[in-house]
Amino acid sequence: MSMVDVTGKEVVYREARARGCIRLRRETIERIRRGEVEKGDVIQVTKVVAIQGAKKTWELLPLCHPIAITYVGADVDIRDDELCVEVVVRTRERTGVEMEALTAVALALLNVWDMVKKYEKDEAGQYPYTRIEGISVISKVKKAS
Repeated sequence: MSMVDVTGKEVVYREARARGCIRLRRETIERIRRGEVEKGDVIQVTKVVAIQGAKKTWELLPLCHPIAITYVGADVDIRDDELCVEVVVRTRERTGVEMEALTAVALALLNVWDMVKKYEKDEAGQYPYTRIEGISVISKVKKAS
């Protein structure tokens, strides 16, 4: 087992964009919109988690290279019964940032679940409505200087 050897690769501009969603009860969505979640501002905390997640990817996935990320942006889109997170990550490196963007989205959605789990449980303490869906890379860019 080893990390991929990127020593001979050129340093170039790289960007990846990933997206995913979490399905929630409509009542929970309304709580988020009204700012009535006991743990705090779900949208702002989720954006911070996404940024931190991208930066820590190499610590969580042992075969990922530690890279100098130059930008992470996170957007949250709230719909009737779901909250979606889209993250863009940029760098000038020898390897791409797809894993950083995917990790950022996954952790951001897990954060939402953690912040609203109190409102999502049914009478038996289960989560019949809550689910994370569709985490994927929606675009990537690689440009030589």
